[in-house]
Amino acid sequence: MLLASPALARPEVSDVRVGVHADKTRVVVELSEAPSYRIFKLADPYRVVIDLPELEWPDIELPGARGLVSALRYGLFTPGTSRVVLDTSGPVAVKQVLLLEPRDGKGHRMVLDLEAVDRSRFLADLQSGAIESTTPLPVIQQAVALPVPAARTDPRPMIVIDAGHGGVDPGALSHSGIYEKDLMLQYAKELERQLLAGGRYRVAMTRRDDRFIPLRERVALAQQAEADLFISLHANTNASHKIQGASIYTLSENASDEEAGALAAKENKADIIAGVDLSNQTEVVSQILIDLAQRETMNLSKSAANLMVEEFKPRTRLLRNTHRFAGFAVLKSPSVPSLLIEVGYMSNPSEEKLLRTEGHRKKLATAMVEGLDRYFAVQEAFRQ
Repeated sequence: MLLASPALARPEVSDVRVGVHADKTRVVVELSEAPSYRIFKLADPYRVVIDLPELEWPDIELPGARGLVSALRYGLFTPGTSRVVLDTSGPVAVKQVLLLEPRDGKGHRMVLDLEAVDRSRFLADLQSGAIESTTPLPVIQQAVALPVPAARTDPRPMIVIDAGHGGVDPGALSHSGIYEKDLMLQYAKELERQLLAGGRYRVAMTRRDDRFIPLRERVALAQQAEADLFISLHANTNASHKIQGASIYTLSENASDEEAGALAAKENKADIIAGVDLSNQTEVVSQILIDLAQRETMNLSKSAANLMVEEFKPRTRLLRNTHRFAGFAVLKSPSVPSLLIEVGYMSNPSEEKLLRTEGHRKKLATAMVEGLDRYFAVQEAFRQ
């Protein structure tokens, strides 16, 4: 995505530490300059979220589970905002926040003290809102790169490619320590390269770098681009390191029915189905129309998935029952046929090694392109 970026160099994080004390767990983020911040909490699971100005994160070792902090992750949340997420072992309160000046060879330090509390106190704190510095976080306007295509002048199908995860959401961690978000961006770019090289498709990407995009925004971007097919790329993990093989998901019937009901309940029903304004229809009619549209979309998704599986078979190992069904949020567009492709298991040492090779990446991208060629050839035949 094309995004506005600050003109000045971004502050840099030099260290992140977690210390355990008798009455608190202390989290310290050391930076090259004092940051503005916004801190809030989320329940179920318990988390403390710290939003900071967009930061440079060099390859520093993150602390493991310590005290009240069970895990720590970070990444770009939106343009101009970096996010640190602290998973906590139970309900906590933010006891104090300190900004310390450089001293004794250490840089600017943001200190966050957490203390254990009961659930009722935690939930009560949620109502009080975020803790913010006196200097607000910068607001960076986002320029979305996905265009609204001129379908009447360019009849080529529009394919939207979604590299799974990104930014503060790293996805799975591979056997050798590679994040799913980074590996899938490589696969997305290779698929884009092959699609554009063939000249038969228009292509848009939900992200081109390491940034976080909420799942429903990915769906919205595909709908905005009037996509003919949406492909979300992921890699799997399993506690058993023996499991391996690719799989392709489309939306399940049950999830579709629930989603259709949720869409019908929305107050503004305009443009939900390819420009058809439902705002003057009754709830019953709206739900029926949305349900029918989504069922047709599901059928197209299934057709694309089945053809894609056939192209994968001679090129890579597959799971049994390769075409699977689930309620992934990125598959829930009522108007855009959507596939979620799990390219393999990062938890299997031999498959993870294969997934990281350029040759395998090109081979799977070729399978996807040829599956798309077959799918759109069938659709064109039906239209004639």
